[in-house]
Formats: sequence, structure tokens, C-alpha cells
Amino acid sequence: MPTLVEAPDLVRWADAIVWSPGSELAASMSPARLRELNPAALVLSITPFGLAGPWVGRPATEFTLQAISGGVFARGTPSRPPVCVGGRTGEWLSGMIGAVGLLASYLRRLGTAQGELLDLSMLESIVLTHTMYEVNYLSIAGVPPYTRRLLNFPGIERAKDGWVAFMVVTGQQWLDFCVMVERADWLDDESLIRLEQRISRRDELAPVIADWMTRHTTDEVIEIAEALRVPVAPVGNGALTPRFDHVAANGLMTTNPRGGFGQPDHPYRFPRGGPQLRDFAPAPTLGEHTAKARATCSPREPARGTGRAALPFETLRVCDLAAFWAGPIVGYVLALLGADVIKVESVSRPDGMRMRGARSFREDLWWETGPSYHGGNAGKRGITLDLGSAEGRELLLELVSHSDILVENFTPRVMTSWGLTYDVLKAARPDLIYARLPAFGSDGPWRDRSGYAQTIEAVSGIAWMTGYPDAPPQFANSVGDPLAGSHATIAIFLALEHRRRTAEGSLIEAPMLGGALNICAEQYAEFSAYGALLERDGNRSPTAAPQGLYLCADSGGDTWVAVSVETEPQWHGLRKALGEPSGWDCLNSRDQRRARHDAIDGTINAWTSGRRAAEVEDLLVGHGVPAAVVGNGALLDSNPQLQARGFFEELAGHKVVGSATHSGYPILFSGGPHPPVHRRTPPLLGEHNHEILGGLLGHSDAQLAAWEAAGVIGTRPKPG
Repeated sequence: MPTLVEAPDLVRWADAIVWSPGSELAASMSPARLRELNPAALVLSITPFGLAGPWVGRPATEFTLQAISGGVFARGTPSRPPVCVGGRTGEWLSGMIGAVGLLASYLRRLGTAQGELLDLSMLESIVLTHTMYEVNYLSIAGVPPYTRRLLNFPGIERAKDGWVAFMVVTGQQWLDFCVMVERADWLDDESLIRLEQRISRRDELAPVIADWMTRHTTDEVIEIAEALRVPVAPVGNGALTPRFDHVAANGLMTTNPRGGFGQPDHPYRFPRGGPQLRDFAPAPTLGEHTAKARATCSPREPARGTGRAALPFETLRVCDLAAFWAGPIVGYVLALLGADVIKVESVSRPDGMRMRGARSFREDLWWETGPSYHGGNAGKRGITLDLGSAEGRELLLELVSHSDILVENFTPRVMTSWGLTYDVLKAARPDLIYARLPAFGSDGPWRDRSGYAQTIEAVSGIAWMTGYPDAPPQFANSVGDPLAGSHATIAIFLALEHRRRTAEGSLIEAPMLGGALNICAEQYAEFSAYGALLERDGNRSPTAAPQGLYLCADSGGDTWVAVSVETEPQWHGLRKALGEPSGWDCLNSRDQRRARHDAIDGTINAWTSGRRAAEVEDLLVGHGVPAAVVGNGALLDSNPQLQARGFFEELAGHKVVGSATHSGYPILFSGGPHPPVHRRTPPLLGEHNHEILGGLLGHSDAQLAAWEAAGVIGTRPKPG
């Protein structure tokens, strides 16, 4: 291994350097020092809170970051403590966002020859991926999206031989579900159309659903649900998921080249040419390549670029056909990095996120108030096209001829039914990069299933690792969508570099399931290699003990503090904060503490129960213990660290909601964008029809009026 003396020589030859605190080498080589040694390098810093602000150096773990983010606040049942997402998903997604940032900076450096510092906050990564624009929701609706814990209902239910997951969102899906469980009488109860009413009557409805489920196998339930178009999926885990027929048929798993165990394959593919993805190389053994690195490393030329550090993608145009969250977040990132992103909807089927409005359906323009729509579509322009009409398809092809990238996340049959295949799109723009994000991919037995983040989380095993061991698995209700979007964005960057080198376009397929399998790789590897089935354990962790949520004395009786002890210094800090509880001095290893976890929890609970949460947090953090009050995500804009970094920003001038608070991006780029990062408010439905169809494509006002009269374009949703 390189020594501290040799490290500067190795740093000088690097194109990119990934830095995080925690080691002796990292302590001796700060990001600022790395920039001095190699000004031409891209230096990515990954820290819990970023490199500046009042919380720099504050002790934290993934668990306490999830607590701060608000992602824990509403997950679970009121009778038990809230519960985190299992499987260290925050670390995975922080790494993904870091990769997106590095590739964007690399593409910018091609034109500037300048290095850059990328300052990534894991807290901001978790806010962006484990919660769904809750600050934005409060700023538009005037109330937070959640005021208490709740479980999806119906959600994950036990069948005769396993667990089955449902995502019943719309009124029609609930009606179809009623038919499935043979309760025609529920069809006439209009109050049950609303999820809130179903949850409030859970004690009445759940036993009936459970009785029907336990009389059917998982295969039978899924077959009936699919026939009725109820979103459904089996619940997988380290043992089951690799054996699902769709996973096997699509080659979504591969073999580790060194260990021989099963692991996920690449989460995206280029089925028609494009970049060549390398086979996985064996993970290096300790110091395996030290001698080669010493022999072959040579310093990089110093950065000589003098040109303006332009936003990485300000010369690109993106045709964004995506809806909901996984697809739109791709355009969200490209827009804040400079691209002209044109969102394409139709008046007969606007983006479904518009339907989650913050105002009554009786108010005019209610569809322009959906906070989840606003959150994922800042920075874009918007048009409408009826792609079911010949005129709408011709206009789309005209737009494609002026675009570099097209993104969509329909089921595979949709674009084909319109005749908008890759070959047709490529004829309009030969070097087009076409990224599609179907839930399950374009091949295999599940190709036509509709997919939500929740059903993807179920199949992959994310849900399996979330919840208490004596209760059903739980949805994360978040990470499946932004995970898929991050993988697709990385694939787009690879395709852009391929196009730069070859002048060729690419077809990208980044199914949501592929991304979710990758975040669950540890589950499959453990079972394949050792026969060990990883299981949910509430808020506990194999890497920390004690770890949990502890009730405090605040009014209301539902305020919790997250505590997570991963190291021996943190354990000694906890002991001191609690006044050296009896018997704790002999618990000198994590395994010993895990064996006594219940007793330790009892002592901590007794201590927190007489103190307010803020006092508990301050005392523990002051002793070097990772601790955090479980926060409401809608109130995060008052967090001092996020304020210092400018993560939330006000976007004014929206023609319906006025001013609203939006999330930024978890990376501060030294070359920009600098906060505020958003350049325009989310588009109204069809807001830029004249600007784009007239100005960019050159059609006359008279022609646009004729298309509007025919329903090809428009600015108001069609009834029904």
C-alpha cells in the first residue's frame, strides 16, 4: 500500500480523486491539499454535511442522517417507533449522485481543461432521494404532506406462501382491488376512494383482505391482480429475487469474477451499439496494484484552461417525455446543469404528478399546484402534444430533430404503439441519445407490468430489509425512482462521451428494476456466497450498537431521537453522557452490545423519557455521539446547515402558485452552477407551446390555433 510519503506522487497523476474522512491518509490530505497537488484533477468530497457550515465535523451515521432528512418521520405505524429504510440506501445513493457529478464535471473539463472541487453532502443526497419534495409541498399547500406515521394500505400483504406488494394509488385501482378480493359492497362506499379513509378504517378492512390473501398463493394473487390491472409484485430478498423468472430471463444477475457468488449486472444497457460496457473485473486485494502504480504514474499537466467554466450541458437540448419521478429527475439534473429541457405532456394525459394537487379539484388550474410535479420539473420548458394523432407525432419528430437527448419512462408498448421506435427517432436525428426507463425492461415476462417505486422496492428486496422482524416488510416509499433516474443519467453521460468520440447516437435502457437490484447487491452476495439471508431488524444495524429511536418528553408523546454508535469512541461518549450506567463498562465490543441491545435500549429510553429531544441531541452530539431528532421533512428549510449551503431556494414568478421553495442539488460545484441553481419555474401545462412550436420549429400562429382547436395541443387537461 502507498505510504503517506508516497501519496502526493500518486495524487498528481489522477484525473479524479474521491475523498471522504475517516482514515489517516484522508486526514493528511484534505480536499484543499489535493487541489494544490493536482489542480487539473476533479476532486469529489463525500461528507455527512459538506465541507462548510455550522455542522461540519458533527458526528453522524446513515441512520442519523435519515432521521434528520424527514424520511423516517412518517414511516411505520403509530403504535411503534418510526422506522428507517434498511440496507444503507443513503450511502448507495450518495455514491450514485457523486458519480453523476464527476461525469458532468469531466464533460465540462473537456472544454475548459480545468480541475474542480465537488462538495457532496450525504444529508442533502438523502433529502433528495428519501423524501419527496416535502419543503416544496409545505410552501405550496400551506400544510405538510405528513403529520403522523402511516402505512400504505393495501400495501404488502401475506399470501398463502409469501408476501405480495400492491401499489393502490388511484380511485380506479382501489375499485379494481375490491373486485380482486371479492368485496363488491366496498365498490359502493365512495369514502374508500381516498387513501386517508382506507387507512383510518384499516382495523375494519385489513382482516377481510388478509382472509382473502391467505386463501391464495402468491402466483394466484399476482395473476388475478394483473388481469385487473392492479399494480402488483412479489416481495423478493437475497434468496428469492435472483430466482424470479423475469430476473433470470433478462440476465439481470451475473457472477462475481473473484468470489463466484451472484451479484447484479450493469443497471443500464446499450442494446443498439453505443458505449461498450466492460465485464466486471475482480475487486483488488489489499495492495495488489501498488507496484504497478508506482512504476507507471506520472504527474498530470497543470490546468491551463482560461475559458469560462460554462455549465456542463448548456449547449444541449433534451426532449423530456417522462412522467412521475424516475424519468423527470433526469431532466431535473440536466436542466440545473445547463441543458434546455423541454417537457412534453398531452392534454388527455398530463404528467400524473399534476394530479396530486395542493388545491381542491373545484378550483381552476388545480392541476398546476401539484408539489410533487413542481419538485421534479423546475428549470424546464413545457409543451403539449397528442402523440395519438399523426400531427402530434410529426411535431414530436420535428422537436427530436432539434434535440440531443430524449427521455421517457413509459411501459415498452407505448412508444411502439405510436410508431415512435428507436429507428424512427434516429431517422429524425441520427446522433440522438434515446434513454428509456421502463419499470422492468423491454424484454421478459414482466415487460408490460406497470411499475412504481414501491413495487420495484418490493421485488428487489429493499422492502424486505425495511420494517420490524415481527411485522410485514415495508415500502421505503422513495428510493426506487431517484435511483433509476441517477443510473439513467450516468448512462446518458457515457453516451454523450461516446458521441463526442464517434459522432454516433445511442439507445439506452435503464429499467427501474436494474437500479434497485444494484442497491440490494449485499443481500444476493451474502445468500449466494454463504447461505445467509439478511433480514430486517427495525432500526438496528449490523454495523452499529446500540442504534435505535428513543422517545423523549416533548409534548404530544411522539418525539424521538435517533442514536447510532458505530465506534468505540462513540460508545465511550454515550457512556459519559448517560453518567456511566452500571454494567456498561464491560461491553467493549459491538457484538457484546448487540447481545445486550434490549437492556441497553431500556437504559437509554429511561434516560431520554425525562428530557426534551433537543436537549438529548445536544448532550449526545456534545459527547461525540451521532444523534439527531427525528425531523419532519417539510420543515427542513430551517435547518442551519442546509441554509448555510443554500440547498433550498425560492423560485418566484410561477403564474399560479407564485413563489415556492425548491430543493437544489447535493453537490456544490466549484465551477458552477452556484446557488441558486434553478433558472426557471416548473412549466404550466403547454406554457411554451408558442415559444417552442412557433419560435423553435417555425409554425405560424394560425397553424397552432388550428392544432389547439383539434386537441393536438392545449393548456387545459381534457375531462375524463
